[in-house]
Amino acid sequence: MDKYSFLNAAHTAYFADLYEQYLKNPDSVEPSWRAFFQGYDFGSENYGMDGEIVEGVTTQIPEHVQKEFQVLKLIDGYRTRGHLFTKTNPVRARRKYAPTLEIENFGLSQSDLDTVFNAGEILSIGAQTLREIRKHLEAIYCDSIGIEYMYIRDPERIQWIQNKLNQNDNQPRFSPEEKKQLLKKLNEAVSFESFLHTKYVGQKRFSLEGGESLIPALDALIEKASEYDVKEFVMGMAHRGRLSTLTNIFGKSAKDIFSEFDGKDYEQEVFDGDVKYHLGWTSDRVTDAGKKINLNIAPNPSHLETVGAVVEGITRAKQDDKYAENPSQVLPIVVHGDAAIAGQGLVYEIVQMAQLDGYKTNGTIHIVVNNQIGFTTNYLDARSSTYCTDVAKVTLSPVLHVNADDVEAVVHAVLFALHFRMRYKRDVFIDLLGYRKYGHNEGDEPKFTQPLLYKAIAKHKNPRDIYAQKLMEEGVIDSSYVSKLEEDYKNALEEKLVDSRKIKKTEITPFMSNEWVDYSTTEEDGMMKAVDTSYSKEALAKITKVLSSLPKDKKFIRKISRLIESRQTMFNEDRLDWAMAEHLAYASLLEEGYDVRISGQDVERGTFSHRHAVVKVEDSEEEIVLHNNLSDNQGKFFIYNSLLSEYGVVGFDYGYAMASPKTLTIWEAQFGDFSNGAQIMLDQYISAAEDKWKLQNGLVMLLPHGYEGQGAEHSSARMERYLQLCAKDNMFVVDCTTPANMYHLLRKQMKANFRKPLIVFTPKSLLRHPLVVSSVDEFANGSFKMLIDDEKAKADEIKTLVFVTGKFYYDLLEEQENLGRKDVALVRVEQLFPLPIEDIRKTISKYKNANDVVWAQEEPRNMGAYSHMLMHLDEAKTFRAASRRPYGAPAAGSSVRSKKRHQEVIDFVFDKTKNNQR
Repeated sequence: MDKYSFLNAAHTAYFADLYEQYLKNPDSVEPSWRAFFQGYDFGSENYGMDGEIVEGVTTQIPEHVQKEFQVLKLIDGYRTRGHLFTKTNPVRARRKYAPTLEIENFGLSQSDLDTVFNAGEILSIGAQTLREIRKHLEAIYCDSIGIEYMYIRDPERIQWIQNKLNQNDNQPRFSPEEKKQLLKKLNEAVSFESFLHTKYVGQKRFSLEGGESLIPALDALIEKASEYDVKEFVMGMAHRGRLSTLTNIFGKSAKDIFSEFDGKDYEQEVFDGDVKYHLGWTSDRVTDAGKKINLNIAPNPSHLETVGAVVEGITRAKQDDKYAENPSQVLPIVVHGDAAIAGQGLVYEIVQMAQLDGYKTNGTIHIVVNNQIGFTTNYLDARSSTYCTDVAKVTLSPVLHVNADDVEAVVHAVLFALHFRMRYKRDVFIDLLGYRKYGHNEGDEPKFTQPLLYKAIAKHKNPRDIYAQKLMEEGVIDSSYVSKLEEDYKNALEEKLVDSRKIKKTEITPFMSNEWVDYSTTEEDGMMKAVDTSYSKEALAKITKVLSSLPKDKKFIRKISRLIESRQTMFNEDRLDWAMAEHLAYASLLEEGYDVRISGQDVERGTFSHRHAVVKVEDSEEEIVLHNNLSDNQGKFFIYNSLLSEYGVVGFDYGYAMASPKTLTIWEAQFGDFSNGAQIMLDQYISAAEDKWKLQNGLVMLLPHGYEGQGAEHSSARMERYLQLCAKDNMFVVDCTTPANMYHLLRKQMKANFRKPLIVFTPKSLLRHPLVVSSVDEFANGSFKMLIDDEKAKADEIKTLVFVTGKFYYDLLEEQENLGRKDVALVRVEQLFPLPIEDIRKTISKYKNANDVVWAQEEPRNMGAYSHMLMHLDEAKTFRAASRRPYGAPAAGSSVRSKKRHQEVIDFVFDKTKNNQR
């Protein structure tokens, strides 16, 4: 008979293995288990290692031993399912789950309650009665905190959590002074919201009421983190509770918030601003221990969860720049809503980044302000999962569900999360279960959709009053203590309100301004100024030698070796291609002390196998990155193949560029139109952040674009969408046609003393086109050209002047040469925004005999740059437009049809009678 036959299969294997380990080496077993096994000396029963009876002593497990194992199963039941039976919901009855944790479900009975079991050793409470063991388990797993962790696959992490739980009983223990501090921060949270509710009746503020314990939790987290030598916090949260967090945690003056409530104009003329609960803030705080911590709360749009990706990127940039030796000194905190964390796919993308080399940040503390409702949608309609936090299981992260009314439990849980993060450098989730006192905003009527819930909420005391009552019962404070706290705080707010009314205009403080002290803002005229991007031939030659020399003692695939060696050949032959433009741009910037970060799908090699920035050793797959071998004092070169994500990765890299203006930060799309998966980042951050939040950002987006018959999804990078977002001075949009121009463009992005997002439509077929080469001199002594004139054209002979952008130029050039048409000039518009209007007008004037001016594009009429030209250049209204006719899809799927349409556009460029594009 198997000595563990009364256990299920999983338990059998677990306990059998553990006991056999004990028999081999008692000291190798954790002390509490050792005590348990010693209490019942299984060895005396003469069981063999694989379960058979030795010497035929007995065929039955003694009943008392069976009971011990039933108690162990009970303990395991609490560990795995105790979170389902907690007292964590302050305003609703819990959903019912079965089976319950009643002892009868574990083969035990009421008559066993006063029996002493050695199983108590597992909980570090020694041999105890079943009654005491169950009481202890209820306190750990089923009170105001429920914890999920048994799905973690690392036994050491599980043991650490269990030891932590056993040591604390999962019950908070705070000194009287600490309790007063918790009450103080709770009072600030409650009083701040009630003050706004009184002074700004009916205005949206997305109050924290129902989740006020977030404020003392964040306060305690910052204080305790300083003991771990955390230097910087980077936090992201949506609108709910943001104003209270800004004032009561980040130190933003209430005067500034009141000024924003009053809706005053801004002190800066070229600035649109944003609603008060979207703004970011940076401040320094000195903790009670006298340590300085830098606090950052990132600006965010109303698109919930978007800011989470940005926060991770900001954090990683700070870690790479200043904290490479100990990245844990920068701590990201992301505050979610329950409906958002369960409903937004971006959360999954961000969670999947948590352990990836290119994106990890040594663990994020996620806090869910769980209102149990999304606008008007009940939580039962908001997710299929048991909990809103079930995405945490992707990274095997522990989750603590906490009753938001129990501030001590909330702070205890947050500090537990901090300890776990600092030890294991992994994510932790806090599910702060509360409610929302008012509707989605303060003008909404929640009783329309949740009448019963809001009747209960109306009668429910706020967390401050609940905690004050508890402290009075404990004798920590008297009845006048809270009223004095409230009076003093509200008097201070009144003073700030009076001060704010004296201010005529609102001044918005830029986020993370300390990172941007060396940079100035600029408008469109500044964007059009030339920037010196020259770099000597001698220095380029030195760089090329490094980038074309693989280690001699390692074996590489022959084709790769030839490809790397060809870099030197190209340099020697004075014919540098597109890949060399990139490599020399990155390397020259690195030599000048800038950092470079490139990420995206398959960027190490390049989707079209042109880059090969990372080379693999054939027999070991060791990675060789030649850009890191330039010199002793060079900048840092980072390049990472991303996970298959656009939204999350673009958000991450945007955040990285936001925190590190001295890094050339590049995201490359696998195909250009894949960036539409990140459309929210484009709309809310990349195109609008400077106008809304005074945020400069130098993110570069490389978007492969060009019609080569690859179908609708692999042709167009949707340049029309980016161009439609362009206004005033918010970004650069470029469609380069030469390696030299690409080289100078990338260098210009860093050499300018301002930062703007840069959208580059990059080629596919041109990467190896024999005509797409530039000389070394063009690299060394040239500069970025917004417009490239036709060098071969003789102005007086030109009858047709064609403006074109990008790869289509080479298709037209080939046709021009086939036709021998010397009366046609092909002029390339390399920068589409800001559009070089004066250069275009000078070009039109130069070709004064041209009575036919054409705008040529390979994209359909409703796509590409045509509508953009019409909007920004008055003369474009008189241009003859040569394009495909309007279509719903960017390109045809049939290669035959695609070639036919393409040729028809080319024909029409050179013969206006052939206007039959289809």
